[in-house]
Amino acid sequence: MSTKFFLQSGAILGALGVALGAFGAHALRPTLEASGRMDTFETAVKYQFYHALALILISILLQNTAVTSAKWYHWAGYSFLGGVIVFSGSLYTICFTGIKAFGAVAPIGGTLMIVGWVLLFLGATKQ
Repeated sequence: MSTKFFLQSGAILGALGVALGAFGAHALRPTLEASGRMDTFETAVKYQFYHALALILISILLQNTAVTSAKWYHWAGYSFLGGVIVFSGSLYTICFTGIKAFGAVAPIGGTLMIVGWVLLFLGATKQ
């Protein structure tokens, strides 16, 4: 179940990353540059895309792993997904609303992403 979920999540986040990146580079560029948020938007897209690929990796690893590593990979996948939602989501919210208070939420998402990479490492050591 989670293998398919992580693969689908990675695919959706990847497609949205490309779409949002193109939208930001073309339709939103004047607005983002005027508000000084172009770098923020690009960071959100970049981290979303990196972790979309990480979710696809998790899906592949879950198909070819021992049970002892699987729990670590599951938690890594959920951490990556939560990290993208919180980190990139908060940055997108700042860009679209101008509410800077969402910047305080971004580190939580970043921490989840880091935790995901640590869990991926731990899963690899358990194989």
